[in-house]
Amino acid sequence: MVELENVTKSYQVRTGRVDALRDVRVNINQGEFVVLRGPSGSGKTTLLMTIAAMLQPTSGSIRIEQNDLYAMSTRDRARFRARNIGFVFQMFHLVPYLNIVENVILASQTAGRINPSAQAGELLTQLGLAERASHKPAELSAGEKQRTAIARALFNRPKIILADEPTGNLDGENATSVFRHLSEFHRSGGTVIVATHGAAAEKFADKVINMREGSIESSA
Repeated sequence: MVELENVTKSYQVRTGRVDALRDVRVNINQGEFVVLRGPSGSGKTTLLMTIAAMLQPTSGSIRIEQNDLYAMSTRDRARFRARNIGFVFQMFHLVPYLNIVENVILASQTAGRINPSAQAGELLTQLGLAERASHKPAELSAGEKQRTAIARALFNRPKIILADEPTGNLDGENATSVFRHLSEFHRSGGTVIVATHGAAAEKFADKVINMREGSIESSA
């Protein structure tokens, strides 16, 4: 489903060139739960952003279901991302002056939907947030904010969810809850790719890819 061929991402700095990714080759099958694991600076977030169609690599190709992401126009790539990819950020990125229902549907593809607010409410109920539907982000705990972010990622019914350190700001109980919800999406047939430096996600994973200094160190 996801194919990366010789993907390199380089940045030019005063002292020369820095390679955030180095000739990365990865194949991820439909319906897999994949963990990208590595220390800070290993390249896992950069890799996730390139798969998310948010960061163009310096060289190489990234295909999702045979669609070459960076051969598309910027507009077509944005449409493809909106229809196929949900993203969960470590820092939540919720709009502070909107309630959580409004946050879930704000950037979603609502055209043709009947009562998207009600559909968002149903999703929030599944995530245990029904009583928080009218609350603003500042009124939520960190775990509730992250579950709201998961609801936002799920709302467009994507094929893939990408999560960048989704439990980095959470305690153990809330971290387990987040991975449980991602696992439920996975069991329904969705593909999940999580970038993390910890081991908590590994018990949910079909595949663990270890990264170091921009390269794939091992995959199992």
